[in-house]
Amino acid sequence: MKTLILSSADIRRAIITVGLDALMDEMISRLSAALASFRPTDAAIPARQGFTYTQPASGLLEWMPCMYNGGRQATIKVVGYHPTNLQLRKLPTILSTVSTYDTASGHLICMMDATFITALRTGAASAVATRHMASPRAATLGLLGAGAQAVTQFHAISRVVDLGRVLIHDADPDVQESFFTRTRSIAGDIRIEPAAPEAVIESSDVVCTVTSVDVGAGPVFEGIEPRPWAHFNAVGSDFPGKTELPAELLHRCFVCPDFREQAVKEGECQQLSPGEIGPDLFELVQQTDRYRFVQDRLSVFDSTGWALEDQVAMDLFMELAEDLDLGTHIAVETIPSDPLNPYHLLGSDGFVQNDSPGATSISRAGRFLMT
Repeated sequence: MKTLILSSADIRRAIITVGLDALMDEMISRLSAALASFRPTDAAIPARQGFTYTQPASGLLEWMPCMYNGGRQATIKVVGYHPTNLQLRKLPTILSTVSTYDTASGHLICMMDATFITALRTGAASAVATRHMASPRAATLGLLGAGAQAVTQFHAISRVVDLGRVLIHDADPDVQESFFTRTRSIAGDIRIEPAAPEAVIESSDVVCTVTSVDVGAGPVFEGIEPRPWAHFNAVGSDFPGKTELPAELLHRCFVCPDFREQAVKEGECQQLSPGEIGPDLFELVQQTDRYRFVQDRLSVFDSTGWALEDQVAMDLFMELAEDLDLGTHIAVETIPSDPLNPYHLLGSDGFVQNDSPGATSISRAGRFLMT
């Protein structure tokens, strides 16, 4: 009854052993397979819920559960989004952990860092959408926003599109400049060029908007006409009132949400009527021939983040942990030898005298005494 803990060091070892390209390819493949076989009646995946607050800092904490009906495990990710992290604390704006539980007993099977896999699976989801919705002739990727999420968007899409160049723009010049260094290992022969927002939109076949736009501050561009076949992966909207794309553009696009129930509350679909929203991503994947026409017109993938993606990523890393002997097993839960006596973990009789050395030392320390 021990819990497998996968630390950031374990994840790093898995990445180095497998390789970034192979890992992303596997994530894209597994997510594609999960979407191809998914039926809404097979799983319980509610829209995420959480806390939003302004003190001690502006941010939110959300939880995203996923459980297949009749399955042996349930996965819950807890993610924190704090836009001031980078400037004030030198931390990523998104920090996250994910846990898997045995549905027969409630036992915590595994817990791991989810900051990396959140970026990985978000990029993979855009890659799946791009493969099905973008023009087969696509060769130029545009990135509005060059932060952490932009790295995996670029990497994932480069695995499904034969890119020749990437146009990038970020409101922060330092972030834009550092993008070249952060993507050196995955860029290969692909040219990366800084560009004005107008050039990013007008000259790209695929555009990823990955900004941290504030609630009510969107859209992040207006009055710029994209190519008639351009495909957009809108990744930055993840909260009510937070949008990146102009409504005028959305009204002309074929819009595919990752998870409709969530997208209408937190994504670009907030700006649309129900009749203007197309199929969910799993429906698009399952009916490729029916929606092939989308590749010749304007399209949007409304990516708000879906717990199914976290489940797929968690399964992948649990398998890697087993294959590569990664992680540490820790007895996190209290498992007394007498399940009916919660004090049995203290000893064979389940009782500790109040005058025991431990109790008196705590009393002398005064930590738990009322004054």
